[in-house]
Amino acid sequence: MEFLRKIAFPFSILYGLITSLRNYLYDVALLKSTEFKTPTIVVGNLSVGGTGKTPQIEYLIDLLKSDYKIAVLSRGYKRKSKGFLMADSTVSAEILGDEPFQIHLKYPEVIVCVDADRTNGITKLEQLENPPKVILLDDAFQHRKVRGGCNILLTTFSNLYVNDTMLPTGDLRENTSGANRAQAIIVTKCPADISETAQSEIIKKLHPKAHQQVFFTAITYDTQLKGESTIDLSDLADSEILLVTGIANPNPLTDYLKSINLNFKHLKYADHHHFSLNELEEINLAFESLSATNKIILTTEKDYVRIFGKLKNLHYISIKTTFITRKNEFDNLIKNYVEQSSGNS
Repeated sequence: MEFLRKIAFPFSILYGLITSLRNYLYDVALLKSTEFKTPTIVVGNLSVGGTGKTPQIEYLIDLLKSDYKIAVLSRGYKRKSKGFLMADSTVSAEILGDEPFQIHLKYPEVIVCVDADRTNGITKLEQLENPPKVILLDDAFQHRKVRGGCNILLTTFSNLYVNDTMLPTGDLRENTSGANRAQAIIVTKCPADISETAQSEIIKKLHPKAHQQVFFTAITYDTQLKGESTIDLSDLADSEILLVTGIANPNPLTDYLKSINLNFKHLKYADHHHFSLNELEEINLAFESLSATNKIILTTEKDYVRIFGKLKNLHYISIKTTFITRKNEFDNLIKNYVEQSSGNS
């Protein structure tokens, strides 16, 4: 795979030129970008997958939900439906997409909808009888047809966008200059004990503009597993775990399970994977082959919404974003934007 990426370097140059030209046309207004009256917060990245967008969206919901009616608009990656769709009691992860469905289950008071055309999606939201006061756009940093009022760019500690290259050689979806559109840059999945010196070195690498602030977050895992029953992680010391993941980067989770000395076997699938009947049977067989008396199947919350009800002894571990420093500064940045926007002023 690494060799194929290297020989694809000429295509990376071409891809970079195309995306740069597209961004230039938006920057000089030759391509139309629409700004809406409702405060719109964009959460996204420059690279493909695995930067922690869903936990960041959930953080914003928790921050704002007591004061504002919120809508989350996503494209619903790999969903088995088309066009604009709003979550209700009839939808599933297959129809809505796993991440929007996860948010819908966790936050029933939030409007959750999907539309590949974000402009159309926001228009429909603003036409509702009781429209939202804040719209969160999930994975829409490259969706230049919408001009977000506040743009949050995520990049992982282990793969900063400034160290990456364009697809297909690297993981970037656009040139690193696209980061200039962000008001907040969040370095995600940091070690919880990252030093101030390390943070300063990263900030120097990112070289933020005058209008940008850089923040650092870590992943915090829930100490209780949920699903078929509720189990404390501390009760699994003598158990065997079959870990099933269909996410872009399961390494932080596997590293965490190793750090607390849990015994697990890992079945790894592609990001947003839809499990076939044969694969579910393979998982069941792998689970039955575990020799311990106490054993469970463990998955992520995003995977759980796709497979719950299809496997026995299934549990999930949830995660949340934790700001390592300057949490209040980030919260105030978001709250001030929403309060001062035309839709709420």
